[in-house]
Amino acid sequence: MEIRELKYFLAVANEGSISGAAEALFITQPSLSRQMQNLEREVGGALFERGNRKITLTERGKLLKKRAEELMELYEKTVNDVSAPAHDVSGEVCIGGGESPAMKSVIRAALNVKREHPKVKFKFFSGDAAAVFEKLDKGLIDFGVIIDADISGEYNALRLPLSDAWGALMRSDCKLAEKPFITPADLDGVPLICSDQSFAKGLIARWLGKDSDEIAITATYNLLYVASQLVEEGAGVALSLEGIVNTKGSGLAFRRLEPQISTHIDVLWKKYALFSKPAELFLSALKRECSQQI
Repeated sequence: MEIRELKYFLAVANEGSISGAAEALFITQPSLSRQMQNLEREVGGALFERGNRKITLTERGKLLKKRAEELMELYEKTVNDVSAPAHDVSGEVCIGGGESPAMKSVIRAALNVKREHPKVKFKFFSGDAAAVFEKLDKGLIDFGVIIDADISGEYNALRLPLSDAWGALMRSDCKLAEKPFITPADLDGVPLICSDQSFAKGLIARWLGKDSDEIAITATYNLLYVASQLVEEGAGVALSLEGIVNTKGSGLAFRRLEPQISTHIDVLWKKYALFSKPAELFLSALKRECSQQI
């Protein structure tokens, strides 16, 4: 299986037709059809369900698409890392993480590197802890930013000096917005919108003094922007980190929880990772940034 074949396959999967993919790739339809038939023989089964107007993926095809996207991402990252001129600092640093105000330390470190080395690029990926760990393990990102990470012996970690406070995001016309803070009793019977990360559910369950399956969760979210839209539409109160959503003039209000819940942010990287020069510079800049904030 060659890189070219995977590029062709992804083009067909994304375009939904041989003709559209052939046009995008600047090759003939018969040639592309032969490439896909060869690929199907190589993997031992059909990748496409061919309809009258649109091609859809089989289950085998969906799996190959996911793996092909990961392989292409790793291929492009590897090319960027190894093709940088020896006398010049250039390349890409890939960072994955969730939403947190503590990310400012990461961003400041990235900008410090960028100011000294303008050819260095930074690629940020947003996702939950499971997605970040998956990309770290596969070498698709250099660093992962995780809330209160459960760190194993496979990773090195740097704890950022800032902690994040949890609270309740609600409509400003909600009765709870009149309170200076929110207690577990305040949320009895209130529909809750909670992060879908298991650690967050456990955190909130312990604070409420309930089992996770006893909490009236009306919706879960991956990114807080969607949760804020649910709150605006009256779906419930979202439990989230402070400082991610700007509530000024938004019709929303944020109140901290009492007793307070705080979490920390860890920046992780694989032990024995072979860093590119830009990644080494970023890690040094991040360590300096953290030492200045202590």
